[in-house]
Amino acid sequence: MGRKPKQYSANSQFGASKGKKDSIGAKNSLGKEVKIRQPKEIARLRGMRDILPDEYKYWEYVINIAENICKYYGFMKTDVPVLEQMSMYERSSGKQSDVVTKEMYNFIDKDGDKVALRPEGTPGLVRSYIEHGLFNLPSQPVRMLWTGNLFRRDKPQSGRYRQFTQTSVEMFGEASPAADAQIIIIGYLILKELGIDAQVHVNNIGDGSDRENYAKKLVDYFKDRKNRSLLSPDDKKKLLKNPLRVLDSKDENTQKALVGAPQIIDNICDEVRDHFVKVLEYLDELDIPYILDPFLVRGLDYYNRTVFEFFSADSSGNAQSALGGGGRYDSLVEFMGGRPTPALGWALGIDRIILKLKENDICIPVVNKPDIFLAQLGDAAKRKAMIFFEELRTRGYQAAQNFSKDNLKLQLEQANKLDVKLTLIMGQKEIMDGTILMRDMESGMQEVFDFKKIYEELDKRLKN
Repeated sequence: MGRKPKQYSANSQFGASKGKKDSIGAKNSLGKEVKIRQPKEIARLRGMRDILPDEYKYWEYVINIAENICKYYGFMKTDVPVLEQMSMYERSSGKQSDVVTKEMYNFIDKDGDKVALRPEGTPGLVRSYIEHGLFNLPSQPVRMLWTGNLFRRDKPQSGRYRQFTQTSVEMFGEASPAADAQIIIIGYLILKELGIDAQVHVNNIGDGSDRENYAKKLVDYFKDRKNRSLLSPDDKKKLLKNPLRVLDSKDENTQKALVGAPQIIDNICDEVRDHFVKVLEYLDELDIPYILDPFLVRGLDYYNRTVFEFFSADSSGNAQSALGGGGRYDSLVEFMGGRPTPALGWALGIDRIILKLKENDICIPVVNKPDIFLAQLGDAAKRKAMIFFEELRTRGYQAAQNFSKDNLKLQLEQANKLDVKLTLIMGQKEIMDGTILMRDMESGMQEVFDFKKIYEELDKRLKN
């Protein structure tokens, strides 16, 4: 018997995909018509997004301004891993917090460890502070500056993504009310520098005993059937587990019920009240606009005393429109295994700030805009131009090029689009003569210069 033709499976290079719409016709090595399955388009995950080059200029602009101001005030750039032990966030944020129970991306890795993508920056920075013994540094307090991506499986909406960017500052080892005021002022100055008319919402949520006493009063308030009936089912659960979380509710009926509720600011001890008064005095002295918000508690359990959020003056003032916020967390370092250390900080939402810049039509300056375009014609000129272009970079000139193009007209069109002041042209003749052609893009005038004197001429033209 003759040998049977080899059969090809559907998964092989020449395999058929019967009944599939995403396939095309082709012939295998035996000349038989087969269908090859086309790969499906891969789209980004819900709540994630790409930041394209033209958009990224906003990120660079906002982050540069924020970090430069923070560095001026003595905060040092640092970084922490994007992946941490899940137990760290359970301990810092609370096992019952929304961050842990609803929003955190967590999984068991191949070693059997429970890990999580960071949903917030502070716990990782506190862990780093403890693990590396930064309390032993001769310069105290320790000031950390951090910028990075965070991940929360939240409901995507305007200004809220599942991957988002924050810049944060953390100060360890300082209990003075001046420190509270200073970090608030730094956040306000960043927003002001960006052209945002900002205001601060501020509150004081007391220390441990203050909060315990206030929580009892809040529970007593909602024992009234009329008040309790307005609470959403979710807020009724919060009232049992963590009463202060009710203050942060977004439910409209719950907010109505809170109108007559006791305020935590009226239930803090004298020491905490004196601390808060001094914070406000500093803000008054420096003309920082603020609003006392008795229901501001922030969304995380580790805060104490001063808490605050930054808003644009034209915003609604609800938590969804906050541009950033923070407060004191004097017990967190000890709670996570370190020595007792007063601490405080804030985080700014870069995505929301950029959205606000666009809403307000705030123009951002062009960064590293080229003054010079280097054009070339011919292989010899292209090789020489590549060397010359690197010399321009090392000497500090802002220049552009397109060495993949050979057509001079196309290169000049690109120079026009970039709105450069000067175009330098190198061709075969210029290489042989040791010269270079300079074209003034505004007037259209062209002049030939000795290549050895080109930097002198560039400095003169660009300075003028």
